Amino acid sequence: QVQLVESGGGLVQAGGSLRLSCVASGITFSINAMGWYRQAPGKQRELVAAISSSSSTDYADSVKDRFTISADNAKNTVYLQMNSLKPEDTAVYYCNFRVQVILAKTRNYWGQGTQVIVSS
Repeated sequence: QVQLVESGGGLVQAGGSLRLSCVASGITFSINAMGWYRQAPGKQRELVAAISSSSSTDYADSVKDRFTISADNAKNTVYLQMNSLKPEDTAVYYCNFRVQVILAKTRNYWGQGTQVIVSS
């Protein structure tokens, strides 16, 4: 069975840094992409950053130039380096693995979420 375990969240002051990690186990399908989403209180979940199996990346405008997503494919691990954190980055962060089940059919697996709180 598939499990995604996140770590690295915590409470930091504005301007600080955190690195989130997510390790997946039990995945048998090809991984198309890995990503990080976040959900702040009273808001919908949004994409923060994503990285494809070919290592192309995509970032939300709000985090571009501050966050960096990376992956260790051999370890089925995705990271999110967060620098220059702002209070508006406060949210629960979820990692996501998208796998290819069959042609034109994908499946998403999610981590349990890790809390990031940025104080001012």
